[in-house]
Amino acid sequence: MRDRERLAAAVKEAGAIALNFFGGPLKSWTKGEGDSPVTEADIAANDLLQQRLVAPGDGWLSEESENDPARLNARRVWVIDPIDGTRAFIAGREDWTVSAALVVDGRPVVAALFAPVTDELFLATAGGGAMRNDAPILASAGGSLDGARIAGPKRVLDWIALNGPGIVAMPRVHSLALRLARVAHSGLDAAVAGGNGHDWDLAAADLLVHEAGGMLTALDGQMLVYNRPEPVHGVLIAAGRERHAALADLVRAQTSALA
Repeated sequence: MRDRERLAAAVKEAGAIALNFFGGPLKSWTKGEGDSPVTEADIAANDLLQQRLVAPGDGWLSEESENDPARLNARRVWVIDPIDGTRAFIAGREDWTVSAALVVDGRPVVAALFAPVTDELFLATAGGGAMRNDAPILASAGGSLDGARIAGPKRVLDWIALNGPGIVAMPRVHSLALRLARVAHSGLDAAVAGGNGHDWDLAAADLLVHEAGGMLTALDGQMLVYNRPEPVHGVLIAAGRERHAALADLVRAQTSALA
């Protein structure tokens, strides 16, 4: 409970820092070998979270920090994305979040996701349920894909909409963590991550979905393991437990057809 309270306070404080930059003049640049953007707001929020959360012996894995191999020997690891959806943040959109989780022995045990623009705070603890702004949340029930509201990469949605009659393709949610959290509170019936998601995009939302009675897995049905040497994951499915298997079958067929 102490970790949850600290985490909730920290993500709200980091979100307030990011909001101070939001919509105004902003220094940004690209990082790594790709064109992934980073801004001064990402760095300020990252520094705040590290100061507030890390205790002696804890590991740290953040999108905006240099990888520290010492995390691999730590049982407790904070997994952080100070701004998930940086492109949306830069563009002045509302669908960006602060995502943070405490991972113990490879699985998240405490999670917080804060969407500052819409003032939504998602919290979950392992075995303790999930909440959105202090109200308990549940993933949507039912096993049918007919009428199911699904968000994900356009290529995947276009294909499954053709091959899964009645599926409702929803607008993209730019923060992957928030896209998955929308499944946890039934804002979406299901969501797909198209591959190349990282621990920091996923760990907090993973716990939220499972504690809300849903499932987030790889296409083979395996739960995700965090804090590995390469913290990258393939195509993922999130949905209520009854709907998850049907959607996984459909997406598996899609990936085979497009291979």
